[in-house]
Amino acid sequence: MDAHIFVIGFVQGVGYRAFVKRNARKLELKGWVKNLSDGRVEAVVRGPKEKIEDLIRIMEKGPFLSEVKSLDVNWENNQDSFLDFQILH
Repeated sequence: MDAHIFVIGFVQGVGYRAFVKRNARKLELKGWVKNLSDGRVEAVVRGPKEKIEDLIRIMEKGPFLSEVKSLDVNWENNQDSFLDFQILH
């Protein structure tokens, strides 16, 4: 199962991507996270649905300086292969 997530709020320049990567790896999830030019953060996360839902709850809180306004989550079956969880630039 994959979740394609868009995060809206004050989520760039506050360590949000590293926060997501650290927590995704703790939950043994695969995928990636990156900043978008419009100020949002985008992530694709693969793993068991329950663990992805745990990560989504963590992402809603965000790191100390962030202000998450909303998350848009689309569930899909992606055919990409992920070896780890990475920050894309």
